[in-house]
Amino acid sequence: MEKICLIMSKETREMVINERAINRLKKFGEVYIRSDESQADAIKGATIAITSWGNTPIDEEQLKNAPELKLVCHAAGSVKPIVSDALWQKGVRVTSSNAPLGMGVAETALGFTISASKNFYNLNANVKNGGWEEGKTDIRELFELTVGVVGFGWAGKHYAELMRNFLVDVVVYDPNMDAEKIEAVGARKVELDELLRISDIVSIHAPSIPETYHMFNSETLALMKKDAVLINTARGSLIDEDALVAHMKAGNLKYACLDVTDPEPPLKDSPLLSVPNIIMTPHLAGLAQNGLRRIGSHVADEIEKMLDGKPMLAEVTEDMLAKMA
Repeated sequence: MEKICLIMSKETREMVINERAINRLKKFGEVYIRSDESQADAIKGATIAITSWGNTPIDEEQLKNAPELKLVCHAAGSVKPIVSDALWQKGVRVTSSNAPLGMGVAETALGFTISASKNFYNLNANVKNGGWEEGKTDIRELFELTVGVVGFGWAGKHYAELMRNFLVDVVVYDPNMDAEKIEAVGARKVELDELLRISDIVSIHAPSIPETYHMFNSETLALMKKDAVLINTARGSLIDEDALVAHMKAGNLKYACLDVTDPEPPLKDSPLLSVPNIIMTPHLAGLAQNGLRRIGSHVADEIEKMLDGKPMLAEVTEDMLAKMA
């Protein structure tokens, strides 16, 4: 029988794992829920450990308390905060919750896509200032637009799948993804330069790694259509914000919709705040409030798959880490 240890804090557990998920976990074995113990004590005897935000690496000393540990389900995004060399060397399998989190990110990007194309932001200001017809000629339906997706991880893939409902042409830039996997969702793999030149909407879903730092800069922004919409629900470091401000103050881009900035929150004197058609939200694109409980359901699904000998949806290997956020 499995011993499943939830080694996250009480506050985090209540946020991501509800009673329904815990009842599912109890079908797989004994469930131990951490109270005030240290992480090293809470993991004692575990064959499966569930971690989340706020956990530290499961290191060699902690593994001595869980010699039969075979799976760590991370009920959060990146697994980098909880893995260690010792964990990989022991052969413990690891799975993340990037898949359900990516759904929330993609749905936020979809919201930006529709609202920016429909010109909601300027029209709202016009109506509140006593206008009505002003700005209506600047509305675009999504029909037959070209949508560029930068990064084809969980969020980028789900965003591309959502866009199929709008009869748009979807192009994807991701140097680490096979063209066949992109084509499977009805999209086409292209190089970044082509994507920027042809896209009416560009949605960023790439990881924050050295190779993507300021990938949107004065040179790449200059390739975009003058009336394009840029959406960033990934990480602020992917955009050179000074270059973006200069580009937009020169009359380029219809909107830049930013859920993330660098730093966060933006400084009080950030030039981003001075550009009316830069739309900003406070890093809310991942799952929020009730949506966070999708994570508990996902964790239970992953454990069930592992115990049934089936491939897990979001397993992470050591070799994958360098290309992940």
